[in-house]
Amino acid sequence: MSEEFGRTYWEERYHGHAAVRGRRPNPQLVAEAGDLPPGTALDAGCGEGADAVWLASRGWRVTAVDIAATALARAREHAESLGADLTSRIDWVQADLTSWTPAEERFDLVSTHYVHLSASREALFGRLAASVAPGGTLLIVGHHPSDPHTTLSHGPSPAVHFTAEEVAAGLDPGRWDIAVAEARSRSATAPDGHEMIMHDAVVRARRRP
Repeated sequence: MSEEFGRTYWEERYHGHAAVRGRRPNPQLVAEAGDLPPGTALDAGCGEGADAVWLASRGWRVTAVDIAATALARAREHAESLGADLTSRIDWVQADLTSWTPAEERFDLVSTHYVHLSASREALFGRLAASVAPGGTLLIVGHHPSDPHTTLSHGPSPAVHFTAEEVAAGLDPGRWDIAVAEARSRSATAPDGHEMIMHDAVVRARRRP
């Protein structure tokens, strides 16, 4: 794949800032998965592991995948600091999501947040959707094209931005029930400490049994 968002990009990005202790899970994950019964989960693009840790703390068995060794090392260290019981419920996998293929119909929850791709977004989302077990949930969250902060950093790039409608349209209506497909705003803290409003695209769908 192009190195625009490849391994080198992400390693340099994580090396460029210290590990964030006590990082909270993504708010859209909490909103959309908080009431789901625990089972098996795939966290695709797990970063420093806040989502994986949150899921494991709620009883999920998590496969957490990221391209960056630095991010995974920090995630593993954080999980280990919370005890062996939680650690035993997370499998950390270093892999490039643009070429890695999860097992089909394997997970009760597949969640991915803010992936940046130089390869086909549709191909990735198709592989992730195929890995959802019958009756399971697919949660895709990304930067909406209207988000001023990410468009300032990257421009209105299809590698970074998409709408919920675009993602939902790629799911077979004969196999999926779309529960949520909308744009949402959330408050976030910038690296310099000031609060800012971000705009997300959120899709939650249930695979029919």
